[in-house]
Amino acid sequence: MNQGAKDLLLAGAGELGVELSSAQLASLNSFAEELKKWNRKINLTAITDDEGIAVKHLVDSLSLLKVVKGPGRLLDIGSGGGFPCIPVKIVLPDLDIVSVDAVVKKISFQKQAVRLLKLEHFNAMHVRAETLAADYADSFDWVVSRAFSDLPSFVAMALPVLKSDGRIVAMKGRNAAEEVAAAEGALAEMGAKVDFVAEFRLPGTGDARSLVVIVRK
Repeated sequence: MNQGAKDLLLAGAGELGVELSSAQLASLNSFAEELKKWNRKINLTAITDDEGIAVKHLVDSLSLLKVVKGPGRLLDIGSGGGFPCIPVKIVLPDLDIVSVDAVVKKISFQKQAVRLLKLEHFNAMHVRAETLAADYADSFDWVVSRAFSDLPSFVAMALPVLKSDGRIVAMKGRNAAEEVAAAEGALAEMGAKVDFVAEFRLPGTGDARSLVVIVRK
């Protein structure tokens, strides 16, 4: 990434309370460069400029750290090009991460990025999330997703693999309050409830963001 994008990344992370080390910044930059290289051949993201990647992918992913802490085990459902799971792993290396997506080329990219960055305890899997319960029942402290699916569908996939005291985190945009209100009945039927919603503005853009944290009732 160019220096302006790196500066945006550092400043944006700082606004979120995340102080990036020089090594973490270098890893995030390497990840962005690999994303751009792969994106010339296969469609991983519509965001291709350095500043857009820095803010709308990397800083946005790191906003998850407002509620997710290590150590522990985290599942990212519908992770696409590795967001938020790879930036989060770079900053919280003591998280054991499983990343799943139904698109094989996106998982192939993630595996290459994990090799390039030498990330340990990171398993990228080409599977449908609905099939995970057979191998991962009650396994995860955190199940997260970034703008993937409606809340009831996401929670239905997450609950079977969530530890009893685990948390589900849905990363949402500006309409989170309406979505939460609409989903309350369905979540209650599944034995889940919204614990809290963290609302904030994405540094660098001012766009509304929400982290919807859901627990078992």
